[in-house]
Amino acid sequence: MKMKKEYLEFAKEIASRAGEIMMKYYKGDNGADYKYDQTIVTLADREINDYLIERVKAVYPTHSVDGEEAGFGESNHVWVCDPVDGTAMYARHIPTSVFSLALVIDGISEVGVVYDVQGDQMYTAIRGEGAFVNGEPISVSDITLDDKRSLGNFDMWPAAEYNLFDVFKELGKRTYAVGLGSVIRASMCVAKGDFNFVLFPGTVHKNCDIAAAKVIVEEAGGRVTNLFGEDERYDREINGAVISNGTVHGELLSIVAKHVKPLTK
Repeated sequence: MKMKKEYLEFAKEIASRAGEIMMKYYKGDNGADYKYDQTIVTLADREINDYLIERVKAVYPTHSVDGEEAGFGESNHVWVCDPVDGTAMYARHIPTSVFSLALVIDGISEVGVVYDVQGDQMYTAIRGEGAFVNGEPISVSDITLDDKRSLGNFDMWPAAEYNLFDVFKELGKRTYAVGLGSVIRASMCVAKGDFNFVLFPGTVHKNCDIAAAKVIVEEAGGRVTNLFGEDERYDREINGAVISNGTVHGELLSIVAKHVKPLTK
């Protein structure tokens, strides 16, 4: 456990620097451009990812990095990072994007940090030690889908391999759903009890979006699986994600199963 606390402090240090870099470019020219898959990348994404690689090489040279923009090495200790989740919002100067970093050991998210720099909220968790925001404990809600307070998040984009439109069409008869533009920020809303679920269709390299949320949400009392109710390794691509307060998880999986079938790989 001592090592995990050390890893968490390292992750928080990276997150603080990432926040500085995000704010450096936030209000001005952030160099927004399009990658090969037509998703947006900014100067902040690249600079943060490069900084993480530099620091991991210096401090934990036997570890590896799986960043959304770049990575290095091969190890069973992998620092999985989304430098700026919600890049489309960040590029447009809309304050919903966050930094995310997890240490994944043998496929399991053991340490997670998410930093909402605009809101000055740092979410942290070590597996087995609870979840916190700015050092204060947080927990999920027990809100059901039919409760008037029920609120979830959806993500859809043209290249997503899973189409969740029919899922949200059915859910829309029972609950409110919004799109914050950052699945990780929305997942922190689940951890803190503001949302009761998030559905995410991402697959290839989308472990970077869910790795930190996995440990933080579960340490807050929630549940995180793929779209089909299975646990995932977070050092490789995933089969989407259902992130919930636990109370609604089974119902969400049942609704997904009616409309979505696993990809044949």
